[in-house]
Amino acid sequence: MAGVPCGGTCVALSGVQPQSMLSVSLTSKSVAHLPRFSTKTKAFASGCSSFFSQGSMNALYDSRSVGNSHHRRGGRLIVRAEADFYSLLGVSKNASKAEIKSAYRKLARSYHPDVNKEPGAEQKFKDISNAYEVLSDDDKRSIYDRYGEAGLKGAGMGNGDFSSPFDIFESIFDMGGMGGMGGRSSRNMATEGEDQGYSMVLDFKEAVFGVEKEIEITKLDNCETCNGSGAKPGTTPSRCSACGGQGQVISSARTPLGVFQQVSTCSSCGGTGETSTPCNTCKGDGRVKKSKRISLKVPAGVDSGSRLRVRSEGNAGRRGGPPGDLFVMIDVIPDPVLKRDDTNILYTCKVSYLDAILGTTVKVPTVDGTVDLKIPAGTQPGTTLVMSKKGVPLLNKSNRRGDQLVRVQVEIPKRVSREEKKLIEELSNLKKGKVPSGSR
Repeated sequence: MAGVPCGGTCVALSGVQPQSMLSVSLTSKSVAHLPRFSTKTKAFASGCSSFFSQGSMNALYDSRSVGNSHHRRGGRLIVRAEADFYSLLGVSKNASKAEIKSAYRKLARSYHPDVNKEPGAEQKFKDISNAYEVLSDDDKRSIYDRYGEAGLKGAGMGNGDFSSPFDIFESIFDMGGMGGMGGRSSRNMATEGEDQGYSMVLDFKEAVFGVEKEIEITKLDNCETCNGSGAKPGTTPSRCSACGGQGQVISSARTPLGVFQQVSTCSSCGGTGETSTPCNTCKGDGRVKKSKRISLKVPAGVDSGSRLRVRSEGNAGRRGGPPGDLFVMIDVIPDPVLKRDDTNILYTCKVSYLDAILGTTVKVPTVDGTVDLKIPAGTQPGTTLVMSKKGVPLLNKSNRRGDQLVRVQVEIPKRVSREEKKLIEELSNLKKGKVPSGSR
């Protein structure tokens, strides 16, 4: 039997514990059933009673006042368990702010989506971020300790009203030391320059044996007037008032599904977080176009489509950042006679049917010059002869070379003279074992 003060009267409710109704302690996956009151009990409550106030009665009898975590099943009001923020962070309810922050840092590193690809890691990251947002704020923590998560919803933090977990993460960690993990990087940090491209045309032998060439490129270099700062000499950059130095602005819109936030680059400072009087030479970019001649050594064995990388010859970086790289794309002019197949060179040699029968020596062009090639007697049409180590050097292994493959094409004449025909017929008869009529 419990006594409940109602004005100056104490109301006795049989089998009802007021404390259990005001504070329902729920563990993970537990379900608590609130007691049901008769119509008489509900009517007996006084309007001045702190327990049976209008708001309290609505909370007990109307599931809509509690939120989406309550459902009616068979006429019974079911309260589903909500996450315990202290348990999510693995700290006690008496934990200090330093302990809460330390626990969040450890868990956030482990469950950040850029690091942990396991199913459920991203949701876990959001949950611990929401828990830290509440427990790191004295006012929110006080409301949560007294009324739980339902109290936060009543205070205006409904579903979806938490801050972006990535914004919380970046406010805790120095993103420059996180390897670029997650979302934005500091807007005031140095940025690497863009890579540049250059097309180079080589002839067949230059590609085979390599060559050293001098090329002229145009790229963005640091402005000498402002030393790459983009600010007019004698002036000092100031923090952008539009974004507060963050380089980004966040716009929020409340919808039936919650609060949606959109992050965009600040148009006032261009994402730098600072505003200044622009340099007259570079117009505030900190870089100007310049031409430069560089000597480029092309290694032996390159082919069309090969890409050479020249470090630090791209555009200069901003705010003292490192320069980008120069990528040289190779295009090789084909040879009219020699064909390339990876590291091998292909060549077709034409010989007469007599040379194919009797054998001969022919001169064959190679990348090293003209070379004598012996055609063995009885060579069949389509035979491939190998000229060892007369091919293309292996890329970055110039001491190793491919071969030149010579395909023998036997030419058979369409017309022959009367004397040639007579000799061929005699040869044919001899082959068949017949004696020519002129020799009898």
